[in-house]
Amino acid sequence: QVQLVESGGGLVQAGGSLRLSCAASGGKLSGYSMAWIRQGPGKEREFVAAISFSGITFYATSVKGRCTISRDNAKTSVYLQCYTVEPEDTAVYYCAGRDGVAVTSVGEYEFWGTGTQVTVSS
Repeated sequence: QVQLVESGGGLVQAGGSLRLSCAASGGKLSGYSMAWIRQGPGKEREFVAAISFSGITFYATSVKGRCTISRDNAKTSVYLQCYTVEPEDTAVYYCAGRDGVAVTSVGEYEFWGTGTQVTVSS
């Protein structure tokens, strides 16, 4: 079973940037579609971005143009780079994967990391 560990969270000022990393152990990510999903305070988990095993990307409207998801299959890692962050981006960010095409439905992801907290101050 692939295990995921996120890193890179912390306190960021509004207008700044963040880069999150997701490292896999126990297996390769090359056959999976991967996603970043977040949960803000008092909110449900919401889709942020996904990348298929072939590199096709999908983004939530709220982050499109500000965030980029990428993957390095050789290093079994997935990344999320965001610019011009906003207080509304404050959330726990999870890396998740599934065996199949990339989707925007949070419930379709089969394995998850434990999350990394991102707090954007105004």
